[in-house]
Amino acid sequence: MALGKSNLFSKGLFGLSIVDRYIAAEIILPFLFIVGLVSSLGVAGGTIFDIVRQITEYGLLISVAIKFILLKMPQFIAYAFPVSVLLATLMGYSRLSGQSELIALRSIGMSLYRIVLPAFLFSLFVAGLSFAFNEYVVPTANYQAAVMLEKALGEERPNLQADNIFYPEYQQVSDENQQQQKVLKRLFYAERLEGETMKGVTVLDRSQEGINVVIIAKSAKWNLGQGRWDLYNGTSYQSNVDGSSGTFAGFEHLSFQFPRAPLDVASRDRDLSEMNIAQSLAQLDALKMANDEKKIRQVYVRVQQRIAFPFVCVVFCLLGSAIGTRPLQTNRATSFGVAVAIVFIYYVMNFVSVAMGSVGVFSPFVAAWLANLFGFGVGGWLLFKSAA
Repeated sequence: MALGKSNLFSKGLFGLSIVDRYIAAEIILPFLFIVGLVSSLGVAGGTIFDIVRQITEYGLLISVAIKFILLKMPQFIAYAFPVSVLLATLMGYSRLSGQSELIALRSIGMSLYRIVLPAFLFSLFVAGLSFAFNEYVVPTANYQAAVMLEKALGEERPNLQADNIFYPEYQQVSDENQQQQKVLKRLFYAERLEGETMKGVTVLDRSQEGINVVIIAKSAKWNLGQGRWDLYNGTSYQSNVDGSSGTFAGFEHLSFQFPRAPLDVASRDRDLSEMNIAQSLAQLDALKMANDEKKIRQVYVRVQQRIAFPFVCVVFCLLGSAIGTRPLQTNRATSFGVAVAIVFIYYVMNFVSVAMGSVGVFSPFVAAWLANLFGFGVGGWLLFKSAA
C-alpha cells in the first residue's frame, strides 16, 4: 500500500481503479478454479457413477458415454456458478481482512460498501451469464443427452403419446343466481396416436347454444395449411339440448374447426428441465386450453425459478462479502464450512418454498423468490453490521 490515495483510485483498464482490479483479482481467479472443481464434482457424483453402471450392465459404448458426460457438463457448470461466487467472495475478503488490507483501505477513507462494490458488480455479470447459460445451453444439452442415451440403450423416446389423448375445453357461464361456473364446452378424445394420425376419435361440441354435436370418426389428422382437423370415415349426430329432434349423417371426410392443442398435448415430450422459458410458456398455452391446473401451476413455478435462479449469485455474493469482511481471522477451512452451511440452508428453504408453490400454498412468484428475498435481507443486514 505504498501508492498514494489518488493513484489507488485513478482509472485504468476498463475504467477500473487499481483497488478495483486488485479486489477483482482476489475474487475472479478463485471463482474460475472453484467453478471447475464444483462442476467436476457434480458430474462425478451426478452422472459418472450412473453412466459407468450403464456401461457395465447394458453395454453402453464408451464414445456415447463420453458424449453424454460432455452434454451434461453445462448443467453442472450452471449449478456451480452461485456456489463459486459465494466461496470466492468469502475467501477473497477473508484474506484481505486477515492481512489487515481492509483496515488499510478503510483508513484512507474507503467505505466497506465501496470495497464490496467490485464483487457485487462481478456477481451481476455472473448472474447474467448464468441466465443466458440456463436459457440457451442447458435445456438443449439436457435434451440431446437424454435422447442420445435412450437411443443408445434401445429405449427410443416416444415422440408422441401412445393412447388416450383427452383434451377438454371449458367456458364460464352464469347460472340462475348469476353465479359464474365452469362447464364443458368441447371435448376431443382419441384412443391412440400413430405418427401424426389420431385413431378412434370422438368429439363432443356444446359450443352452440341449444345444440349438441357428437362426431365419431375412425381417424383424424391435423391439416396444417387450413388450420383445421380432417376427420375420416365417421358419423355426425346433431340434436337440440332436450333431444326432441336431431339429424344423423355419415361422412368419408369432414373438415372440423378445432385447435391443434390435442396434438400438442400428445406430442409433449420434453420435461421441464429440458425447456427454456419460451418453450415452457408455449407448453403453458396448451395446458391452459386443456385446463390441467396442477401442471399449469408447476410450469408457472418453473418459469419463475428460471428467472430467480441467476440472482442466487448476487445473494451469495452479499452473504460471502458480508461474512468475509468481518474482522475475524477466517481460514479457508472455516470459509468452506460457512459456505456449506449457507448453501444448505438456502437450498432447503428454496426446496420447501417451491414445493409449497407446486401445491398452491404459495404463489409461483413467492415460491421461486422467497429464498432469494430472505438471502438479500440477511446479506444486507450482515453487510450493514460489518460497515458499522
